[in-house]
Amino acid sequence: MSTLTAPAEQTPQTAAPAPATEGGAGGRAPLGGLLRADALWWATILTAAIICALTFIAGGGLHLGPMTEVEMGLTIASGLIVATLVLFAPARGPTFGLWSVGLLLAFTALTALSVIWSVQPDDSFKDAGRMLAYSGVFGASVVLARAFPSRWPAVLGGIALAAVAVCSYALLTKVFPRQLDANDVYARLRAPYDYWNATGLTAAMGVICCLWLGARRAGHALLSALAYPATGLLLVTLMLAYSRGALVALVLGLALWFCMVPLRLRSASVLLTGALGAAVVVAWDFSRHTLTTEGVALGARVTAGQQLGALLAAMLILLTIAGLAIGFQTGRQAPPPWLRRRAGATLLAILAVIVIAAAGALTVSHRGLPGSISHAFNSLTDTNAKVANTPGRLTAVASVRARYWSEALKVFKADPWLGAGAEGYRTARLRYRSAPIEVRHAHGFIVQTLADLGLVGLALAVALLVAWMVAAGRPTHPFNRRWTSRRAPPPDPRAEGTPGGLRASLAGLRPWWRRWTLAGRPASYSPERIGMLSMLCLVVVFGIHSLVDWTWYVPGNACVALLCAGWLAGRGPLEATTAAERSEWRRPSLRGLSPMRAAVACSVLIVAGLAAWAQWQPLSSENLSQEALTLLAANPHRAGAVAQAAVARDPLSVQALFALSTVQQETGNPELARATLQHAVRLQPSNPETWLRLGQYDLASAQLHSGGEGIARAAMQELGAAIYLNPESIGPEAIAAGNPEAITIQNDYVEAFRAAG
Repeated sequence: MSTLTAPAEQTPQTAAPAPATEGGAGGRAPLGGLLRADALWWATILTAAIICALTFIAGGGLHLGPMTEVEMGLTIASGLIVATLVLFAPARGPTFGLWSVGLLLAFTALTALSVIWSVQPDDSFKDAGRMLAYSGVFGASVVLARAFPSRWPAVLGGIALAAVAVCSYALLTKVFPRQLDANDVYARLRAPYDYWNATGLTAAMGVICCLWLGARRAGHALLSALAYPATGLLLVTLMLAYSRGALVALVLGLALWFCMVPLRLRSASVLLTGALGAAVVVAWDFSRHTLTTEGVALGARVTAGQQLGALLAAMLILLTIAGLAIGFQTGRQAPPPWLRRRAGATLLAILAVIVIAAAGALTVSHRGLPGSISHAFNSLTDTNAKVANTPGRLTAVASVRARYWSEALKVFKADPWLGAGAEGYRTARLRYRSAPIEVRHAHGFIVQTLADLGLVGLALAVALLVAWMVAAGRPTHPFNRRWTSRRAPPPDPRAEGTPGGLRASLAGLRPWWRRWTLAGRPASYSPERIGMLSMLCLVVVFGIHSLVDWTWYVPGNACVALLCAGWLAGRGPLEATTAAERSEWRRPSLRGLSPMRAAVACSVLIVAGLAAWAQWQPLSSENLSQEALTLLAANPHRAGAVAQAAVARDPLSVQALFALSTVQQETGNPELARATLQHAVRLQPSNPETWLRLGQYDLASAQLHSGGEGIARAAMQELGAAIYLNPESIGPEAIAAGNPEAITIQNDYVEAFRAAG
């Protein structure tokens, strides 16, 4: 029997009817059911709205202001959710996911503690705020899964709806460039994240949700039909973002989906139909010079965008018709078993032919199969590789990531146990980089963790992964078996002292890894279990992509994965009946509340409030620093007080110290100004910017005072330290390119050398 037609995939005539509450949309509720308090539509829309708000506000997560707003909002909202559910949610037996939550909090604590040894403690402090928000999202998802287990379709449906909305906006920036993104010079789709790979990852995760939506047995037929145009739109977005990492992650996620989920023919129908429609649009787009070249004039982009919009509209209409037709046909009469077996065999044969053809093409190439593999490996590890932002990059193996990873490993070797501190890679890599390329992240979770938090951080991350996999296995059973206990029967007290009794006692002490076996009966493929498997595939897609990119720092991507990961960790086994669970809920009332629950809820609210306050401090300090510089000309006294307040708000920020030094210098306190810069150097001695600011200040002082050779020598040493920590700041490539900062640093060092005699 074909693997594409597993016995678990039943036809609508023989499948057992799902309960009305399970599967969310399971069963055809009357129109009045839409207005019920437990209806799923409002939870789905709310989930999509929150994800879209995160995406459009935070963007790529690189700007402090929007990120602070998002972090504070997530932290406070998560605290309120957890506190409310602690107070009023009914007890449901064992609490699942606590190990995962605890280890994520431990990773967050390590991030916060890294300010002690970080080369950039102010960035480490900011990153701790991000991790606090992520921990809140994960923890809130765990308790939501425990309190509302039957609302899982709202999670998948909300993610699918949000992905379609985000990708639609991304495509509209190409359809209407004048109105939405007139200054974009890139051909790759990158809105609304301002980063193309994040856009591609959103599309990839959305495809997994659309497969669930289009392949599920229960639910409204119209919604299932809409999965076809949604899949086509998401695939177009993925391809026009030219994101190889997202494409590879999606392919591996789809392979996992077709291995674990029995709805293979239904899924293949959605995927292949959507891919066929997307292929036409993508092929047309790739053939247009105005849509695949950077720096095209706005007028040409407008004309090409209008044509692209018309083609997209036609694709959506045709795919909607196809979805309705397929749903109508299969709804009236399910394909017979022989036809499903033949379709499965045909799909497998096509896949095998594609693999064999690709291997054959490499074999007959001028390099041969071994030579092609060797060339691909060399290109992948080439630290000097460059790939253009054209459609051709989709088939290229080379990547600039090899350079980033090499630098990250050098940072790791300098401090293998604790690393350079959270977000310290950007500063620490300056000592090892070989080209004046500015980059903030190492483009890979493992290398980033090694560089920032060392082996301790990586060990915590691995422990978190293992704990989560164990927790996520309870509702998913990815191996289609239940873990069953092989505990020995209790020993007979009457046999104590006999050889048999001794053996029985020792049998009960067998190690934990021998107490469990994967020999239980297969788990049934209920609608909820298929939904849990869909969440698992989505998390895997994000995890694979995070191995080769920095989307872990993009809230719009990371929070979607954390939502699904937390739900899987907190759901537990699926045997509980949702109707009984819902009947146990009580109206919110302060009477009869458990003192323990009240104490825990208050503690959660206090911690959330303190976390939000800590997240606000860096942005507050930055705003006060800017205000102090603005007030300097009009009210110097007030500017000094504001600058002092900026330092007090974030004592780890060197930018606040730089602003305070500027104010002190302009108000006639040169000694205090220099002392403030010296404090910045002591605070961040591995940061070349602190040495550069102090050196430039001393050089200016030496030029203003006669006989300032001593100050000039100090300036020369300080500027030399800055150059040592960042050699490429005056590198030949930067000087040849006319980089004004590099030229200024070089001239200052030469001037200090001359003044020092």
